Amino acid sequence: MSANDAPRAQQPSAPYDSAFLKACRREPVPHTPVWFMRQAGRSLPEYRKVREGIPMLESCMRPELVTEITLQPVRRHGVDAAIYFSDIVVPLKAIGVDLDIKPGVGPVVERPIRTRADLGQLRDLTPEDVSYVTEAIGLLTRELGSTPLIGFAGAPFTLASYLVEGGPSRTYENAKAMMYGDPELWADLLDRLADITAAFLKVQIEAGACAVQLFDSWAGALAPVDYRRSVLPASAKVFEAVADYGVPRIHFGVGTGELLRLMGEAGADVVGVDWRVPLDEGARRVGPGKALQGNLDPTVLFAPTEAVEAKTREVLDSAAGLEGHIFNLGHGVMPSTDPDALTRLVEYVHTHTAR
Repeated sequence: MSANDAPRAQQPSAPYDSAFLKACRREPVPHTPVWFMRQAGRSLPEYRKVREGIPMLESCMRPELVTEITLQPVRRHGVDAAIYFSDIVVPLKAIGVDLDIKPGVGPVVERPIRTRADLGQLRDLTPEDVSYVTEAIGLLTRELGSTPLIGFAGAPFTLASYLVEGGPSRTYENAKAMMYGDPELWADLLDRLADITAAFLKVQIEAGACAVQLFDSWAGALAPVDYRRSVLPASAKVFEAVADYGVPRIHFGVGTGELLRLMGEAGADVVGVDWRVPLDEGARRVGPGKALQGNLDPTVLFAPTEAVEAKTREVLDSAAGLEGHIFNLGHGVMPSTDPDALTRLVEYVHTHTAR
């Protein structure tokens, strides 16, 4: 499939000229576009109301509920892009992995993958496995009009971390033990997860997503030499699998300051930078030919408005020389964030960067 043959024709044409997609392509923009990771849910009272009594994974499988939650921050904050409401473990659940998202804990896997025989849990993902995603994105693109929709998936390393550890971890001792002690099994695990992830992203793009973000949330736990040898090939496989669709590909991880060039090399068009590295330094590390996304510290939003604006100016000043910049937080919106602070932040960035 070539870029000309890819299913982009199914998408609304108006989002193509949006500030967000222009920034992804490193083209001139009318203002710096803004969106927030975890903007769909978390801090919004209207989100908590519609989710009341509904488990997280079930919420991700109800197209009308997904549509409502995805649209909520667009209506409230006026952000420049919507992010599809889901969870990184949804494709794993869809292929039959026995897992659940436990409140206050996160994803918990009933039978962690520790041996080659355990790989049998990971079959291929088909569009029929996630038909609710196709339906939800169809509903969303009609509602969003000219506002782009970002699809997303968890990166192979982060998914592998959950699957091997059996849940969230601070040390990744079991995952790293496999990576160092049985590199062939590790490579096969990540390769299988790359195929599943790519299939999940393809479903979203073919349904109408205008861009995709690969979340490698825990890649910052790795040394660069280990990332290059044991993780980059799988992430690169994901990005290559969706390259012909012609939609921007964003790569993000937390604590990845030492990995930024490698994350760009994996094939992203846009590299997300967390708050630990100024954007001008981030651009130097990533190298030319990539847009950057970020990178206000999420905790800044708990400070008075004047302080938020001052820190926002620092981010914008650091990004002044970049070819393409998408304003975002350096990680996701924290649950106790005042939604009005986010609305004010969007307005401030738009006003301050109007060209």
